[in-house]
Amino acid sequence: MDVAGYVTLSRQQGLEREMQAVANNIANLSTAGFRREGLIFAEMVSALRVEGGSAALTDTHVRTTSTAQGVMRATGGTFDLAIEGDGFFTLETPGGIRLTRAGSFTPNAGGELVTPLGHRLLDGGGGPVFVPPDAESIAIAPDGTMTVDGQPQARIGLFTVDAPWQLTRVDGVSFQTDAPLRPVEEARVLQGFLEGSNVNAVAEISRMIEVQRAYEAGQRLLDREDERIRQVLSTVTART
Repeated sequence: MDVAGYVTLSRQQGLEREMQAVANNIANLSTAGFRREGLIFAEMVSALRVEGGSAALTDTHVRTTSTAQGVMRATGGTFDLAIEGDGFFTLETPGGIRLTRAGSFTPNAGGELVTPLGHRLLDGGGGPVFVPPDAESIAIAPDGTMTVDGQPQARIGLFTVDAPWQLTRVDGVSFQTDAPLRPVEEARVLQGFLEGSNVNAVAEISRMIEVQRAYEAGQRLLDREDERIRQVLSTVTART
């Protein structure tokens, strides 16, 4: 295979990854707390067994996460929480601390607020948020302070990192990081709301069409290169 073939194949692989990211974004249009994901196309110089010894290939291993605010949807649920502004809720999971914007919580059998997967919501000090089973009224203030029957019970922790690229996506709505967590003071917690996905459906569908057309163009180039090489081989064979 010549240089053009290697370069086109690397681009096709990148476009395939981009299409997977776009498809995943579209599939999570209705997922609360989901953050849109994208890929960064970069040039990668690679050594090849071709004339010149190297070629500039396409690399798409760097992923980006959109930090745009999703639409707030009122649910009226006592333990449905949304963050207005920067920051994440912190969760205790078997794999370590995770960050999320998905704020659908419920008390477990022990009275601790947990996600649908059973991961515990943590307060500002890293402890679980506990709800007494006999509580009659629960209010959560914009600063995250949870009041039970008029008495402050806990303050839900909101944290972030210095830069979005320090976050690694674990699943659709949770992230992990090795960077230090920084408390967020300026964000507001909204009780009875959930933040929707920040995916723009029209933009994603448009991007899907662009990626598909680019992939088809690359495939046509590979087909023409294959045909050209076959013709050259056929001509050389006929002359010998």
